[in-house]
Amino acid sequence: MTSRLSRRAFARLIGTGVGIAALPRPVAGAAAAPAAVPQAPTAGAMSSLVRLSANENPYGPPPAALDAVRDAIAIACRYPDEQADALAAQIARLHGVDDKQVVLGDGSSEILKLAVAACTGPGRALVMADPTFEAVAHYAEATGAEVVKVPLTTDFRHDLARMQAAAASAGLVYVCNPNNPTASVTPAAELSAFLAALPPSVTVLVDEAYHHFASGGGYASVTGEIARRPGLVVARTFSKIYGMAGLRCGYAVAQPELVARLRKQQAWDSMNVMSLVAAAVALADDGYVESSRRRNAQVRQETCDTLAARGWHVIPSQANFFMVDIGQPVGPVIAALKQQGVEVGRRFPALPTHLRVTVGKREEMQAFLAALQRVMPAAA
Repeated sequence: MTSRLSRRAFARLIGTGVGIAALPRPVAGAAAAPAAVPQAPTAGAMSSLVRLSANENPYGPPPAALDAVRDAIAIACRYPDEQADALAAQIARLHGVDDKQVVLGDGSSEILKLAVAACTGPGRALVMADPTFEAVAHYAEATGAEVVKVPLTTDFRHDLARMQAAAASAGLVYVCNPNNPTASVTPAAELSAFLAALPPSVTVLVDEAYHHFASGGGYASVTGEIARRPGLVVARTFSKIYGMAGLRCGYAVAQPELVARLRKQQAWDSMNVMSLVAAAVALADDGYVESSRRRNAQVRQETCDTLAARGWHVIPSQANFFMVDIGQPVGPVIAALKQQGVEVGRRFPALPTHLRVTVGKREEMQAFLAALQRVMPAAA
């Protein structure tokens, strides 16, 4: 007979930092799956395509987080309230804020959608960079809001002076830092001055999805500004450094009143038990974060050095991807690379000759470089 654990006991384990490994595992052979149930494809059965298109962490989640997922299957029949509360409390402690200042999301994509839904609409525009992560623009168009796109500076920073000028009628200003797709950084000192200069009626959403990879360019998180800025929302995700893109977990930190506005836009129980417990374990694994950051930086540098030696300009990257200017429209090159078995990022209209490439494992980047040489031999 399988031992059982109440939801509150489970939450106490998470909240006190006790490892998920302490949870009971189902007894082997206790409940065999019916033979007729189709099985999900295994990793070995997946496509051999080298996927460098979605800024994922190729090393996957921390091993302990995978253990947590397996253990949580035993309580998959329960709603995830206790696990969500426990993770929110853990995140609040990390950032030194109250639990009421944290809202969880189905990846940071949901956080972005909540902010747009709460803050934009007819007469309340969205102000964003161009190029940046496009999802916020799609969400804003659905609310009937005007979308104001401000080109990046020549060195690929957010043009905060022009964004400030455009913010007079804005309901929401979106800043992705480090920025996707350029992997560039807008310095923290500039962001702080920008936040101070905006009228209180304007909400600013700072998307720090790639926070853990940044180590230069004057970058710093703006979470420390939240206590002074009622209109500031900072979004984070477990999809990138923690390797949990498929599990879907993200969060935002803001002042309580703004968090309450975001929650009014949210579906009940949009999170699931597996992602919540995996995030709780991953959040405590500083060693895994550091190893992922180090491996990413090493392989990124090797790849960018090779591209530079071939005569191409690479935008200095502070993330787990980079953009390289190949000097010609990227659309045909993207298609040709896919025929070679390598999938890279989509075309960004504002930078039509720049190819966005996720940093994969060393052997994956070698495959990319070889494929690029075959597609564009004149550059070798």
